[in-house]
Amino acid sequence: MMPPRKSTAAVGDDGKSSPVGRLKLLMVLDALLREGSVGAAADSLGLQLSAVSRMLSEIRDHYGDPIMVRTGRGMRPTPLAESLRQGVRRFVVDSEALLHGEAGDEAWDGDIGWHRRARLAPPPLSMTRSDSLDGTPSPEHIARRSAMIGASAPPHRRLAKYISHVSPGPGRSRPLTREEAGDALGIILRGEADPLQIGGLLMVIQYRGVTAPELAGFVEAIQQTCRPAAVGEDVRPDLDWPAYLSPRWRNPPWFIHAARLVAMSGYRILMHGHFGGGPESGKLEAAAEESSIPVCLTLPDAASAMNERGIAYVPVGGFSPQVHALLATYPLFEMRNPLNNAVSLVNPLRAPAVLLGAAEGANRDLYRSVAQLLGVDELAIIGASRDLAQITPDRMTTLFRLVAGKPLDSNLPAMPAKRERVPIGFTQHEYWRAVWTGAARDAFAEATVVNTAAVALLCLMGDRGSFEDAREQARQAWARRRQKA
Repeated sequence: MMPPRKSTAAVGDDGKSSPVGRLKLLMVLDALLREGSVGAAADSLGLQLSAVSRMLSEIRDHYGDPIMVRTGRGMRPTPLAESLRQGVRRFVVDSEALLHGEAGDEAWDGDIGWHRRARLAPPPLSMTRSDSLDGTPSPEHIARRSAMIGASAPPHRRLAKYISHVSPGPGRSRPLTREEAGDALGIILRGEADPLQIGGLLMVIQYRGVTAPELAGFVEAIQQTCRPAAVGEDVRPDLDWPAYLSPRWRNPPWFIHAARLVAMSGYRILMHGHFGGGPESGKLEAAAEESSIPVCLTLPDAASAMNERGIAYVPVGGFSPQVHALLATYPLFEMRNPLNNAVSLVNPLRAPAVLLGAAEGANRDLYRSVAQLLGVDELAIIGASRDLAQITPDRMTTLFRLVAGKPLDSNLPAMPAKRERVPIGFTQHEYWRAVWTGAARDAFAEATVVNTAAVALLCLMGDRGSFEDAREQARQAWARRRQKA
């Protein structure tokens, strides 16, 4: 984190920023984090839009951080801004309490001592708009009641607390911290959550947009459930290659051939993934088996296969059945949930390098931020049309990387490559296999495979090689592929 810079807000006579001016910036920051836009923050504070915009610039200058960045869903706080959220909110709430002559938290809650079992069980759920009720609790009251639900509370209570943090709406909700997100998903993965809680938490976060700390917490929770006790450090893969595909994806998995080339170059590859939840859910398993990639149902088996063959594929259900079940809820909602993002970053055997694909620009920055939080040093994200690591050679491709833990972006120019139709007499599956064996020639497919393998090799090289070096190595592997098949 960069050290805060001197703010220009309310500069005093001596040329130094005024403490009053800096406190005012914290109130503006709180409004921006609550409302999610400059306009809404200005309305809530009763200030002009231009004044709040100017103070946002001063906040950015003070912290040396963008604080709020524009995305397709409006303005989103940066990881630094998220880390400040709770402290800033607490400061503003306490300040308002002092201005109203209140003494703070001491002895505020008249419910203490009244907790006992009710004589009547709750009836079936009915609903009334909360804003039509008399005596609706204030946000401060709700926050204080949530604070009473500690780490030793029953799982349902803790999960209810987290849902109450993310769901009340603009101005009253906040994202979960990394620790809270990890605890929330851990409760779900251990089967301790009510189905209504699972749907409520995941859908609210999906609608709002998952933050980097939340996603890091989710990833760590999954890693905790799939910790392979029988797998030692000596069989750790060199590269983690996730493949979590949309059930709508209907193209050949050329990236499977690319992974084979990387394994033939002397690296150990762990592939893991999932393909929808319908009748074609075994597509990746079938492609792996036909490519002589062992399909393993446990992580220890995958480690053994990597030792023998240099590559292995494990379905998500092989290391986290509960995550598999949650991904399979797609048909119930016809939409993704935050775990679709989390599984790509799980890295179940802790490979030092990770290769990802990300279709949306916001996801590329998100994935890289999460990878940094998780301590990944070598990462390559292919800016793709789908969320899979596969190059489209006739389009310019942006690579979003971490090299020795530092961000590094580069553009791969488009290559002239004619797209071929599957010849009459071939199924797509047969054609995909024929390109590997040499029974069919397809310059576009070959460029897809070679360039995808080159990105994987570049990720493994870190700062020790260029993309041209990696592509030449991939070309050589492609030329000798049938000798080693």
